[in-house]
Amino acid sequence: LLLRQDSFGIGIISPTYCVLRQERKMKIGKFSIAALLFINPPFVGGFVLPKSEVASYLSSGSVWGLPQSSIADKLVSSVQATSSASSDVPETGKSAKSNGKSLEELRREGGRLCVNTPIGALNLFAIYYGLVSLFLGIPWFAALKTCQFAYWITGGRFDKMRRIPVFLSHVWGVALMRLTRSYPEIENLDILEKFYAEGKPAMFVANHCSWMDIPFLGAAVGWRNYKLVSKKELGIVPVLGTSIKVGGHIMVDRTDRKSQIRTLKQGINYLKKDGIHLCTFPEGTRSRTGRLMAFKNGAFKMAHKAGAPVIPLSIVNSHKVMPIGWMFAMKPSHGTAKVVVQEPVESVGRTEEELAEAVRTSMLSGLPDDQRPVDKSDKKAE
Repeated sequence: LLLRQDSFGIGIISPTYCVLRQERKMKIGKFSIAALLFINPPFVGGFVLPKSEVASYLSSGSVWGLPQSSIADKLVSSVQATSSASSDVPETGKSAKSNGKSLEELRREGGRLCVNTPIGALNLFAIYYGLVSLFLGIPWFAALKTCQFAYWITGGRFDKMRRIPVFLSHVWGVALMRLTRSYPEIENLDILEKFYAEGKPAMFVANHCSWMDIPFLGAAVGWRNYKLVSKKELGIVPVLGTSIKVGGHIMVDRTDRKSQIRTLKQGINYLKKDGIHLCTFPEGTRSRTGRLMAFKNGAFKMAHKAGAPVIPLSIVNSHKVMPIGWMFAMKPSHGTAKVVVQEPVESVGRTEEELAEAVRTSMLSGLPDDQRPVDKSDKKAE
């Protein structure tokens, strides 16, 4: 059952079928045919869901299966307060604009060869980035399913902390960034090396203004076992949902108070009992201007109750690599985006409010002026 009436999945299958029927007349090589068949599954799989799951998927506000801004904005959250808002999802019926942007605006961002689609803008680099992510996604998905089978057949006794799926997902993210020259510069990495030597878990928090924040966050944390906090509805998204479920990441139902309490307890156990890092975006949703927004208290409540330090990460210029309205990154991140690691902020001896304020001050210190909140007095003057 296709999620959209424009039948994008059928639009891919139909020409492929015609090509296969006319293979001899068109004199297409076997390699080209194999490439077509190889590309099709991730495209179609990203737009097709089981009929029984469509209603809950649509109600979540997420209508796209491929990794893009509307999906990735919801990947990392903290309890109810830090899960992403459905306002990040492109509205249907806006074929002339993408997230409120005209074609001319999109071309000013991504060049004259930019084209608009119902699910986001594309230029040559975005197409390349998308194809690389899809090709890498096939072995990633297969490996995750293998892990899922291993956990099922052993009753969860194998790899209890679900380290392997997190490793596989990290491999996919790093390979994608390296192959597309999108690996960010990471400043103050020595702070993390010193902290990791102490063997303590931490709550990692970062500002959020682009889909690229998710792989950037993973790049900064490194080859460690960490868990993300995501909304329940993302569990049915192809590949991404598999990664969340198999990796033991925290999923919360924002409409269920009991689920929020369970999520809080699970996060505290990960930090306090299991020694596993947690990652979240304390703003709770993506900033549409790139400027840091107000923090929600979910992440700080979790860290405070666990007595774990909070490590702020200042992500710089990710919104210039993949702005709102783009399906994939429109240009390489190298030389544009960076992650600034800040000193850990201890939660012991502080209230939740004091902890949040200290983290915010630290995070702001690494952001440029155009990503800092606009002062009310300055706004009035303008």
